[in-house]
Amino acid sequence: MSRIKTCFAACKKDGRTALIPFITAGDPNRSVTLKLMHAMVKAGADIIELGVPFSDPMADGPTIQRSSERALKYGTSLRDVLEIVAEFRSQDNTTPVVLMGYLNPIESMGYRYFVESAEIAGVDGVLTVDLPPEEGAEFEQLCEQHNIDPIYLIAPTTTEKRIEKISRSARGFIYYVSVKGVTGGEVPDFSEVSKNVDMIRSKSPLPVGVGFGIKDAQSAATVGEFADAVVIGSVLVNKMEELQDNPEQIPDVISGIISNIHSSL
Repeated sequence: MSRIKTCFAACKKDGRTALIPFITAGDPNRSVTLKLMHAMVKAGADIIELGVPFSDPMADGPTIQRSSERALKYGTSLRDVLEIVAEFRSQDNTTPVVLMGYLNPIESMGYRYFVESAEIAGVDGVLTVDLPPEEGAEFEQLCEQHNIDPIYLIAPTTTEKRIEKISRSARGFIYYVSVKGVTGGEVPDFSEVSKNVDMIRSKSPLPVGVGFGIKDAQSAATVGEFADAVVIGSVLVNKMEELQDNPEQIPDVISGIISNIHSSL
């Protein structure tokens, strides 16, 4: 059983919702990322979503765009991200790690070389924002061969027919975007989100994680009542931006936020 399946099975057995924090790899520097990953696990993170810095992150709001800019300023590449995961794996062989990013860096590295390298590093899943399932057959096949789950986004505007198609291609879990637009945006209509999650479940046996617009313990607890996982990102990255001149404080401060949200689930 994969680490992602094992994680969701354990959460289901315990009767709780999985917590998935997002951070951008290399923000504000590589050493902070590695320390923070371990600190987040101790604070209650079940799965870590690690953003791959990219110069044109079209699905991300200003907060996460700036985090990519900070990471790129120090030269953080896809190879560096894989090295960070490998270093993390030397001490933690249990917590799933999902890479979230864009197709260009993967294409530049080459599908096969990337997937082989990701497997060696210990990556569990890859969410490629701008690779739709219609164009992802080759990538999905390689992922399957190398025990990596291709994870797809479903938005409020996604039709039922398309949800069925995505569900056939997805592995690991489905990431439901709770609001239209980019990360860090408006507050979701949680009753509508709940209905859409139920509809997705009717089309797919995979767990459903909900992200975008979850800003605190209260909103996380609300989503946790109906979702299999809660994804938090902008609230963490905002705080990291505030602390960029004092990076040594980041692991403790972010851990405190995660611990608070974890206790609400």
